[in-house]
Amino acid sequence: MYIYTSGENNMAKRPAGMGGMNPRAMNQMMKQMGIKSDEIADVEQVIIRTADTDIIFDDANVTKVAAPGMTTYQIVGTPYEVPRETPIPDEDVALVAEQTGKTKDEAMAALKETGGDLAEAILKLSQ
Repeated sequence: MYIYTSGENNMAKRPAGMGGMNPRAMNQMMKQMGIKSDEIADVEQVIIRTADTDIIFDDANVTKVAAPGMTTYQIVGTPYEVPRETPIPDEDVALVAEQTGKTKDEAMAALKETGGDLAEAILKLSQ
């Protein structure tokens, strides 16, 4: 998207989102403030992991912005979310199977249903 602004005798085409400021002037101003911006080439995927969700960008454009005292990464793209599964330790599966007399597959299924809660999985399989 572009913004068209008029000067004395001509129309100038500038990228939108820069408040109508000349990109060259914007870069000069950022340089004077000690801010350096570089696009990271060939980014294949960006994953932001939270406790219960992965936010994935497969088509991301990533820009590294370095200012005095801090560095930030700007991600532009289309995200999608994938719920994260809690890893179930093999020891937990073996314990539930042993305590209930069920198979390891049944114990694993009960642990996944209960979010890894050993006591709840044992109670569930004992009923």
